[in-house]
Order: sequence, then structure tokens, then C-alpha cells
Amino acid sequence: MAMKLFLIQKRFLATQSTSSSLSSSSSSSFTVDFLVNSCGLPLKSALLASRKLKLDKKNLRNPPFVLQFLKSHNFEETHISKLIERRPQVLQSRVEGNLAPRFKFLIANGFVGKLLHDLIIHHTEILTSALDSRIKPAFYLLKSFLYCNENIVAALKRSSRLLTADLNVNAQPNIDFLRKEGVPVNMVAKLIILNPGTILSKRGRMVYAMNAIKNLGLEPDKTMFVRALSVRLQMTESTWNKKIEVMKSLQWSEEEILRAFKRYPQILAFSEEKIRSAIDFYINTMELERQIIIANPNFIGFSIDKRIRPRYNVINVLESKELIKGDMKISTLLATSEKKFFINYVSRFADEVPGLLELYKGTAMRTEKDA
Repeated sequence: MAMKLFLIQKRFLATQSTSSSLSSSSSSSFTVDFLVNSCGLPLKSALLASRKLKLDKKNLRNPPFVLQFLKSHNFEETHISKLIERRPQVLQSRVEGNLAPRFKFLIANGFVGKLLHDLIIHHTEILTSALDSRIKPAFYLLKSFLYCNENIVAALKRSSRLLTADLNVNAQPNIDFLRKEGVPVNMVAKLIILNPGTILSKRGRMVYAMNAIKNLGLEPDKTMFVRALSVRLQMTESTWNKKIEVMKSLQWSEEEILRAFKRYPQILAFSEEKIRSAIDFYINTMELERQIIIANPNFIGFSIDKRIRPRYNVINVLESKELIKGDMKISTLLATSEKKFFINYVSRFADEVPGLLELYKGTAMRTEKDA
């Protein structure tokens, strides 16, 4: 009797498990179909999104309202598919209680058309973060320094944490501290646009970085000051010391390192590998004097493979054929824009030097415009 009861229970549980599995499979299939057919997602994206979203065919109330609401604000199918790929759960949002108030606030503050679309699509946190305690304070603070909405969008692209953090904890006190230390409003704005996450740094860290940069002799009202402050805030003391040691191992004195940092703060933000490989190429391949690099620390920021090596190859060939003088200022050759270099040294001599264009493109297949 006990054995019979056990078998009945086992069969019942197996039936329940199968039924649950079929139900889950059916729900997942419907979700994928809806995402593909109603939201315009590619099948692969829909399958990924369905892991975070389950739609019930019998209770499909919110998704159609959400889609209708987005379309009423001129979201095209491509906008909608991108938004849902990033945050599938938006389809379960309540339009009146959630989406409408946020859109109303943004539109009232000048975010319309492309600005609105970019903001919502790239910063989906705005659809879930608290409107009154997070989003509004963030926008009011950013607007007071950045003035135009394009700058606000640019800042948020670099740190969407501004939409979710309590700005009264670190951001506002840090801004007040920067102003007290002599950083003018326009430089605070530049810092926020350059690296908005810095204003969310802990107060002690901000004070330490401020004093460190001031001790280098940089003036708070200069652009290089906020660039140096931004870099210093991004690394711990141990990371900073490690970068200093890397430079010293390459025969730079601490005075030379700090002098270069003051001219081009980004130099200490690069990885050890990039620093070593760049200096190795300049010193051992191009045979540049170390003082030239110290005087032009931005050279370390250039891509060796995409920018420097191709130029070096071209200049070598032109000098060997005596088409250009060998005493040309190297900083000009390396720093000039891609367009100017190509016109002055590649296309200009392409007919006289067979294979010059191929030599240049062979190591510089560029897919994006170089500054």
C-alpha cells in the first residue's frame, strides 16, 4: 500500500514538473515572438532579452501601452528595439505612474527629439531611478554648471551613476570644495564633462588629490589643472606610485615625470604596457632623444601602429630619396593631423615613389578620422 502511494505521488510530481516546464517554455516562446514581431528585435537579441523578461499572453496589458507611449514621443522602431535590448523590463513599466512623469519632466526641461531619444536609450537608469530624489536633483545640479542639454547628455554618457547616486552625499560637497579652492565655474563644468564620475569621489579622496595637484604648481583656474585632477582621482596611491616607478625604470627622473605630467596628465593614466611599448619605439626604433619625448609627452598617447609607425615608414622613404630634408621637426611630423600628413607627405609624392601609398596603408588601415 505504501509502495503504491509512493508511485502515485511520484507520477503526480512528474506530471506537475512537465506541466510547469511546458508552461515556462510556452511563456518564453511567446515572449520571444512578441519581442521580434512587435518590438523589432533580431531573434538573437530577443532570445537574450527573454532571459530577463517573461510575458503572459493571457495578461498582456502593459507592453502594448508602453510601445504606444514611446511611439507617441516619436520613438522609431530602431529606437524602441535598442531601448528594449538594453532594458527589456521597460515593457512592464506602468505608463501613467512611471514613464509619463519622467518624460514630462525631461520634455519640460528641453529634452525633445534626438536629445530625448539618446538620453532614454543610452541611460535606461532614468526609467527606474527615483524621479524626485535622484533624477531631478541630478539634472538641476548639472544644468547649473553645464548650461545646455547637449553637455548634460555628454556628461551622462561618461557616467550614468549621476542619475542614481545621492548627490548630496558627495557631488555637491565636492563642487563646493572645488569652488572654495579657487576652481572657477567654467573649470568645474570642464571637469564634469571630462570625467563626471570624479565629483562622486569621497571627500577625503578629493581633498588629497586637490592638495597633490596644487603642490605640483598647477593653477586651479587652468584647464590642465582639472585634467590632472581627473587623472589623479582615477587612481589609488599604490597605482600612482607604480606608474612613477615604471617611468623611472625607463630612465626618467621623478622631476622629469612630474614635469611631463603637468604638460600632459594623461601620460600616467595609460597602462604600463602602452607606456613601455611607446617609449621603446621612440627610443630604439626612431632613435629619438629622451628629452624630445619629455618635452612632448603627448607622443605617448599616440597609437604606434595606427599613427606613428606608418608616418615613420613614409618619412624614412622620402628622406632616403632626398625628397624631404632630414632635419624636419619631428614633433610637427607626429602631431600634425591625419589629413595634413597624408596630403603633404603621401599623396604629394605618391607618383614619384611607387608603392608609397601601399606602404602607408599597409600599416595604417584607418577606419576612423584621426584628430
